[in-house]
Amino acid sequence: MASQRMADEGLPVIARFEVHRRNYLKSDGSIARPVPAFASDANLLLSLYRAMVLLRHFDRKAVALQHTGRLGTYAVSLGQEAVSVGIASAMREEDVLLPSYRDNGALLWRGVKLEEILLFWGGDERGNQFSGPVHDFPFCVPVGSQAPHAAGVAYAFKLRREPRVAVCMFGDGATSKGDVYEAMNFAGVHKLPVVFVATNNQWAISVPLRLQTGSETLAQKAIAAGFTGEQVDGNDVVAMSAAAEAAVAAARDGKGPRFIEAVTYRLGDHTTSDDASRYRSADEVQMHWKEDPIGRLRTFFVDKRMWSKADEEQLAADCHERIEAATERYLAMAPRQPETMFDHLYADLPEAYAAQRHELAGEGDA
Repeated sequence: MASQRMADEGLPVIARFEVHRRNYLKSDGSIARPVPAFASDANLLLSLYRAMVLLRHFDRKAVALQHTGRLGTYAVSLGQEAVSVGIASAMREEDVLLPSYRDNGALLWRGVKLEEILLFWGGDERGNQFSGPVHDFPFCVPVGSQAPHAAGVAYAFKLRREPRVAVCMFGDGATSKGDVYEAMNFAGVHKLPVVFVATNNQWAISVPLRLQTGSETLAQKAIAAGFTGEQVDGNDVVAMSAAAEAAVAAARDGKGPRFIEAVTYRLGDHTTSDDASRYRSADEVQMHWKEDPIGRLRTFFVDKRMWSKADEEQLAADCHERIEAATERYLAMAPRQPETMFDHLYADLPEAYAAQRHELAGEGDA
């Protein structure tokens, strides 16, 4: 109404903006539009599929461990596996990943071991000393607080003239946090090589998207910060990989930040401490199962005669064997001694803490 009144008054339009949506595979596995060149590489597509399936099997095991008291609170990726796997597939090893607590797929793609993820969620800080690129950041549990870190990392890359990119992943709820807005504004002003990825799974714990923001899309929030935002079908791993590839390449080439809104759906609970049935209906969840990213890509493969029931059974067996072996290694690790809680606090431990450490270690006045 206000826009119409302005038009009637003959006021000039000084700017117009658009948000594009990217998708290639429909929910039934058929092709919506011509796929990017990399999608002709069957081995790459199969690698993406295997990574998503491994993540889903791993999530099931982690939940079972939590339910039996052998793991702490855990956040599953059920229904949104394509986001983290697709994003990570477009990164180089020298790039820096700043993940949220639900981005296990990206960590696994970048070389983190299954048992290391279990160790972290088992409450052992040694899980942060993982096998992926040493410069990647650990899980970020406080919502959105990794965004300013990402802007700082990207600023360092620009100062050093390094062709590297920071990739920051967070949920839709994080886009309501000042940390994210401030990081995006800083990145836009300085044209930093950073890609912000918002996984829009429709729920910030129990708060639906409609109560989080009045924006038609999350992608348009990048416009105010001075850079491009794109909405992507987050259940289409081909679209996720293609969007990430384009965004990372632009950031690396000095074209400034990019923002990706990955529209998906959280099919499971927020974490193992949540009961999503208290705030959403079973019918709603069932409806979104039709968009499952794994089933979608599997159907695509079957239609192309690239995949069989025997292939699926073998993959399931391989995942089971790998996960069980990792679980055994995790459970076999001796717990840390209590006094080690002081080991990484200070370069030189203050006398008061040193005395407490000695006491815990049973060293008396040593």
